[in-house]
Amino acid sequence: MKKQAKFGIGIGVIVVSLCFLAWLGYGESKTYYHTITELQTLRGADLSHRIRVGGTVAPGSIHRFTGRVDFVLEGEGKSLPVSYVGSDPLPDTFIDKSQALVEGRQTDGRFVAEVVQAKCASKYEAAPGGTVATSTSATK
Repeated sequence: MKKQAKFGIGIGVIVVSLCFLAWLGYGESKTYYHTITELQTLRGADLSHRIRVGGTVAPGSIHRFTGRVDFVLEGEGKSLPVSYVGSDPLPDTFIDKSQALVEGRQTDGRFVAEVVQAKCASKYEAAPGGTVATSTSATK
């Protein structure tokens, strides 16, 4: 066999291998967004995918343990127990009644989250009907 043919076959094998690895990586990195209600209706292979779920953190449900944080997300009249086992610290805005988006997998009636994102609290918004404070001192 000629050198050019061997070289061409080698390049072809490398390109096919890289395409296969890219395809596998793409399949593993996909994340599906579902509501809490939809999550409770998923069956079979749909549960094995990475899933994102959004909701409101139930008041008084945040419990911190060594290596995990348990809390309950509420939405559409349903609740979802969540265990956060990620290595990143939770955001400062992650408090009771805050909006949160969790990413992970459903296991045995509990959602195991590896990523938690919290929406900015409304405390940064202007108060409804608020007035602007003005200085009462006058300069003459």
